[in-house]
Amino acid sequence: MFARLISLPLLLVALASSALAQDQVEASLVSMQRGAVPGTSHTVALRLEHIPHWHTYWINPGTGYPTSIDWDLPEGWSAGEIQWPAPIIIRDSHGTITGNGYENVTYLPVQINVPVEAAVGTTVTLKGHADWLMCADVCIPGDAPIELTLPLVATPAERDPDHAEAIEAALSSLTDLSTSVEARAIRSGDTVTLKLSGLPMTVTEPWFFARDALIQFDQPQQILQPAPGELEMTLTVAEYYEGDGARLVGVLRQSGSWDASQVVPGLRIDLPFGETVGGSSPDYTGAGGGGGGIARSLVGTLVLAFVGGLILNLMPCVFPVLGIKIMGFVNQAGEDRRKVALHGWVFTLGVLASFWGLAGLLAVLRASGDQLGWGFQLQSPGFVFVLAGVMLIFAMAMSGVFEFGLSATGVGAKLQSKDGLVGSFFTGVLATVVATPCSAPFLAPALGAALALPVTESFVVFTAIAIGLSTPYLLLSLFPGAIKVLPRPGAWMETFKQAMAFPLYATVGYLVWVLAGQTSESGSLMVIFGLTVIALAGWLYGRYTAPGASPGRARFGQFAGVGVLALGGILGWPQAPADDDLTWATWSPAAVREAQAAGRPVYVDFTARWCATCQTNKKIVFGSDAVQQTFRERQVLMLKADWTNRDPQITAELARWERSAVPFNLIYLPGESEPVILPELLTPGIVLDALN
Repeated sequence: MFARLISLPLLLVALASSALAQDQVEASLVSMQRGAVPGTSHTVALRLEHIPHWHTYWINPGTGYPTSIDWDLPEGWSAGEIQWPAPIIIRDSHGTITGNGYENVTYLPVQINVPVEAAVGTTVTLKGHADWLMCADVCIPGDAPIELTLPLVATPAERDPDHAEAIEAALSSLTDLSTSVEARAIRSGDTVTLKLSGLPMTVTEPWFFARDALIQFDQPQQILQPAPGELEMTLTVAEYYEGDGARLVGVLRQSGSWDASQVVPGLRIDLPFGETVGGSSPDYTGAGGGGGGIARSLVGTLVLAFVGGLILNLMPCVFPVLGIKIMGFVNQAGEDRRKVALHGWVFTLGVLASFWGLAGLLAVLRASGDQLGWGFQLQSPGFVFVLAGVMLIFAMAMSGVFEFGLSATGVGAKLQSKDGLVGSFFTGVLATVVATPCSAPFLAPALGAALALPVTESFVVFTAIAIGLSTPYLLLSLFPGAIKVLPRPGAWMETFKQAMAFPLYATVGYLVWVLAGQTSESGSLMVIFGLTVIALAGWLYGRYTAPGASPGRARFGQFAGVGVLALGGILGWPQAPADDDLTWATWSPAAVREAQAAGRPVYVDFTARWCATCQTNKKIVFGSDAVQQTFRERQVLMLKADWTNRDPQITAELARWERSAVPFNLIYLPGESEPVILPELLTPGIVLDALN
């Protein structure tokens, strides 16, 4: 009943969309000038006027297919390619990104080459046929003949008052990289990093549109602006990309303008991976961008590595670990110098061992052909989830929800305890784990160079980073007199400890945000539920193992905490969607007739790869276990009528049902001559009700 109530307004929306299935886009051919000059290039444009909520597509549509023109020009005349203006993000009614394209009134300029022998004083008629895909909640292929008659004149004619300004705006909506801007593209596993420095403005709401299918169009793009004039974007490589992937080519759009004198929302990007383009220093050889010409030698790289490691102590993702280390300093105020110094050296050894381990792992993976970049561990959803769970447990402990022997965790052990050296070592390990994803401004070029250097030199660079990260702790250990400036232990420590929990909570929030970009919407919800159960495990542990608890009560708290913790890990563990075993056959009228004659139910899906609503329907309906089970039990024949490319037979079948758009779904039941017609927007309940 609830499903029917939900589907009713969706059905009304779909019917309203179908009612608009005429004149969604009006196409015409217009000119920048009122006459063409022989021997020159003349600018015309395909003008597309969309009714509200409808759109057409860019050269890389995402879903859908781009607009095209098939020209029929007089002999000697020729046309260039469409000069695509800066596109916009296309979203459906739920806010989900479904493609790249245009809406409202759009001009697609084309250069027409006028032959020298064209006779002045005559007229010429330019003809062509435009094809496009127009979508709202449904998608409909559109086409129209276009033509434009122009006089041939000896000198440039006056501008067309109705269209010249709009065509110029389309042509000027893109600009090239300034020579003062350094740009670099780095491909690392399944991500691409685009770095720009030397920009004259602050970039607002940037979004990168790839001209090919290298970048997944509907995935979040991570934005970082570490300093004025700098921009760093992390993009997701499309899972099924089949090109050579040698360059990053596309348009970087922002809500502002790349030119202070006019409105220029789009910046052309064409970068070979691994090479720096532009910049005021032509001999720049830095490997990471953002560091300018500083990293020209190994010595300079080592300096950058050390400074970068030092700065990492101030980074937000390291700050929670600083809280643990500061607590260790405070607790050591009364210890002798030798013991404090020893802990400092052991901590440094933990950092060094971790960085050497990472450097070795990267060297092995790089030698085996995997191109991985710094911070690649955050590309693993499982790693991110475990790190979020660990940070959540630490935060709850610092908030006073429960307490356990810190030495048992290997993190922040009391330095005066017997096992304190082990605790100091693993404090260094933890500092490395949470620090590596942060590339401080000076650290990025050093890391890029380290990954490109020979193995020995790379290890030296990683060593410099580790020393920079551990220097503050080491200095306080070697000069314990500096600890005297710290406040004496007292009641304030508990307040300070609890306050330090909030950066940890913020870190958990950041990691959940990272996971949101690595899992589906439902997967993100399960991650949140899993972390909530992990928090419950911490509360149970603290509730039943508080000081003074009986042995039986404490054991219950321990077992309950561990059990619920495991449940939280299982519940929230990020998993890729499982493929179902239902198979689709190609639709044909004969296949339907044969299945009906055999008394077998038939499900027909008129669909297209460019139809975002079609893909959403399939994900919602066939992601349901109930639908899959029913289709298996009833042995439903699943037929796909793929309208991705023009198919006269599918077009004729749609017309037979007075339809001109997809999605369109039918269910043929045994013994029934006419099928059940389903609405455009589907739910599992709608499909099961129709089938039953």
